Amino acid sequence: MYFNSNIKFLRKHRGRTQDDVAFSLNMKRSTLSGYENGVAEPNIEALVAFSKYFNIAIDTLVKVDLSTFSEGQLSQLERGFDAHLKGGNLRVLATTVSPDNYDNIELVTEKAKAGYATGFADPEYIKVLPTFSMPFLSRERKYRTFQISGDSMLPIPDGSYVTGEYVLDWTYIRNGQPYIILTQDDGIVFKIAENKIEDEGKLTLSSLNPLYHPYDLAASDIKEVWKFVHYISAQMPERQENRLREEELVRTVRELQQKVEEIQLKLNL
Repeated sequence: MYFNSNIKFLRKHRGRTQDDVAFSLNMKRSTLSGYENGVAEPNIEALVAFSKYFNIAIDTLVKVDLSTFSEGQLSQLERGFDAHLKGGNLRVLATTVSPDNYDNIELVTEKAKAGYATGFADPEYIKVLPTFSMPFLSRERKYRTFQISGDSMLPIPDGSYVTGEYVLDWTYIRNGQPYIILTQDDGIVFKIAENKIEDEGKLTLSSLNPLYHPYDLAASDIKEVWKFVHYISAQMPERQENRLREEELVRTVRELQQKVEEIQLKLNL
């Protein structure tokens, strides 16, 4: 259990004295000192008070060694990004911060995708990624940009850079909205999501390109979720009439495939 070391660590991290914290929590300084030194055990009222003061869940204060966290991870916790508060497992995002203590936007290029699939939770890996900022995005939210490949999300072209906002609680994934998802087996995918996590423990993912069929992704295979915000591309989008012709061609091909299958079925009878 880490309660005593955590409250001492957090107090010093915020530059507070024992008198400061004791006064804010309406307790004696000697009581706080006893908690920090491990010679006194807090009751449930005290645990709740410390949880509210530091804005960190009781489970985290008691079970997690916060001294091992990076500055970026601590910043997320102190801003309320603690999954224990939402009833889930603790997922702390590895991130980097700018000199003025705001989250950077890290860039995951096509070449970096393989490394990101294994190093996404490693602060040492994340800090070597290129970073930048976008003044029109909120500084109170966490963003990351990924380079996509392939044609499954046309008219967003191959090689585009898509930016996503970090989603901590997956139950809030909205149906019909695009998301960048880090998966266990397929790495980074960019798809339209249908949220079935609460009822069936999965997402159903589909593409904008009708040539690609929807498929299910188990929640246990999800590592990260980012809500699509915008994309950047050096290519001009195709004219709408060209897209309509392509969709009509796809429908025709599918109809022909269905007829061929029906003929084969009759021949086999």
